[in-house]
Amino acid sequence: MKNKVRMRTSLSEEIESLLNDQIKKEAKSSFLYLAMSAWCERQGFVNSARFFEIQSDEERQHMKRIFNHISSVGGNAITPEVVNIQQEFESFRSVFDIALDQEIAITLSISNIVDKCTLAKDYTTINFLNWFLTEQVEEEAIARRCLEIFDIVDHQGLGFLMIDREIALVRGKGSEQQQ
Repeated sequence: MKNKVRMRTSLSEEIESLLNDQIKKEAKSSFLYLAMSAWCERQGFVNSARFFEIQSDEERQHMKRIFNHISSVGGNAITPEVVNIQQEFESFRSVFDIALDQEIAITLSISNIVDKCTLAKDYTTINFLNWFLTEQVEEEAIARRCLEIFDIVDHQGLGFLMIDREIALVRGKGSEQQQ
């Protein structure tokens, strides 16, 4: 039985459901990036492994941020079940292609929630989600920069080592671009 205090919330059922779906998407991103980290480590790309480990941690923080928001406004946050995470990847570059696709999908998902919030006149949730929209601009820019490195550097032998070394520098450069 719901506590009477928990029954009073500013979230509509539709928005709460969309936010809980977003929690699952963020969790899936976190586990996907962790799998990418492990794959890169196995391939000897230690900087890229660390890059994806950091990405995984960030996605988990995003998940928790949404989870806490739902709870703080009296909603019912759901702990997601995440299954079928890809563990093997076709190539070093494909890992980064998938990462960019994942970031774009997250951006579109959050934008969709904002659209629904606009229709529902849920300005509190829109305000909350604006942080995520800004964050996604940076995340997409970082993913694109990683792919640019593949386009610049030769994809053979020492080229892979150079790419991996450059990936270690991308997070700092991505942040500077947004300032």
